[in-house]
Amino acid sequence: MKIVVVKYNAGNTQSLGFALDRLGVGYEVTSDVEKLQQADKVIFPGQGEASSAMKYLRERKLDELIKGLKQPFLGVCLGMQLMCNNTEENDTQCLGIIDASVKKFSGQIKVPHMGWNTIQNLSGSLFADIQSDAYMYFVHSYFVEVCEHTVATCTYNIDFSTALQKDNFYAIQPHPEKSAETGMKLLENFLKL
Repeated sequence: MKIVVVKYNAGNTQSLGFALDRLGVGYEVTSDVEKLQQADKVIFPGQGEASSAMKYLRERKLDELIKGLKQPFLGVCLGMQLMCNNTEENDTQCLGIIDASVKKFSGQIKVPHMGWNTIQNLSGSLFADIQSDAYMYFVHSYFVEVCEHTVATCTYNIDFSTALQKDNFYAIQPHPEKSAETGMKLLENFLKL
């Protein structure tokens, strides 16, 4: 099985790589178009800022490539947010794979939302054998609104999308590679798709 992790100068690929190593899965970090097209599974990690990430993707035509992929595709954290229509982070137009908007947390709460929190309303194969109220690790200042593609939620002042799914595209806001057994199980489930 060929696993490709998208290189786009915004992903925390090292810790994700350690998680894949623990699962005994080989992978390659690349932005090579041919390798992305030929991969069995694609992981789109993210840590960074939306507008510079989208600029990098557009300059290399990776934005159009990603939208056309047919294999299982997993966006993580910023990767999930970039799969939506737009984000309030520097008023950025994103990939538009998921019909949803990304908003900044506001109100009387600490931003970023950082640390362990529970996930609820789990549905779909990404959450096979994962219990509702399982804990995952979050680090984010922006969130995806609950929408028709939401397959899990979390509450931090408001309910927001923990995970999304549309066709072969899956996305998760928390970092599975930092989420202990729950995160490893989620990665396993994705690799089994």
